[in-house]
Amino acid sequence: MKEISSTLKAYLDEQAARFNQPWFVEQDPVSIPHRYVRKEDIEIAGFLAATISWGNRRSILDDADRMMAWFGKSPYDFVCSASPRQLQRISGCVHRTFQAEDLRYFIRALRKIYEEEGGMEEVFCRYALPGDLQPAISRFRALFFSMPHPERTTKHISDPERGSAAKRINMMLRWFVRQDDGGVDFGIWKKLDPAWLSCPLDIHSGKIARELGLVHRKQNDARAVKELDQTLRSLNPADPVRYDFALFGIGVSR
Repeated sequence: MKEISSTLKAYLDEQAARFNQPWFVEQDPVSIPHRYVRKEDIEIAGFLAATISWGNRRSILDDADRMMAWFGKSPYDFVCSASPRQLQRISGCVHRTFQAEDLRYFIRALRKIYEEEGGMEEVFCRYALPGDLQPAISRFRALFFSMPHPERTTKHISDPERGSAAKRINMMLRWFVRQDDGGVDFGIWKKLDPAWLSCPLDIHSGKIARELGLVHRKQNDARAVKELDQTLRSLNPADPVRYDFALFGIGVSR
């Protein structure tokens, strides 16, 4: 791992502080779960918003807004009580390749997780390893698709054990686990340590991370995530994914 200069660390800290602010919420997918107060509503809205978080940001927010209209005032209540007829009314394209049949399965799988597994947080806590939440993502995915499902739907949850950076799930985990004084992340999952989080890595954050020497692997995959983990945890062992805001901010500033 390349040693990070104090000048670069100061720059990253500055950018993280600049963007880890309440105003950030408005134009980010995290705005969707911020509509809710109950823990379970935040979890479900956040999971679904993260699931469709790829492509144009404005399109993500517009499609997430339409998607959440199906759930009414309480996503949790809808997940737990929606009848087959109500589910069948969900139709059309939700976001790009995420279709109505995918969303209908997601609702059924979430119902199983809350009714039989104690909820999303309990699943991730059960399978997390000290310092590493990536195995828990893989176990969550396996449990999520343990019922009969359309094969096409599996592509909407990535698997680190198959080499994926799992950007969207890692972003969701940042929202739920990170103890945030900036008003963006929720910190509602108290049983997991924010020090174990991994930075959401995609084409944009990966490009900036490589330019700054934070990661050297060329592919945005699970191995690159581990490399970036090592670097960011050396900069801030207690809150490494704080620098997700810095990578985002540096890219936006350009």
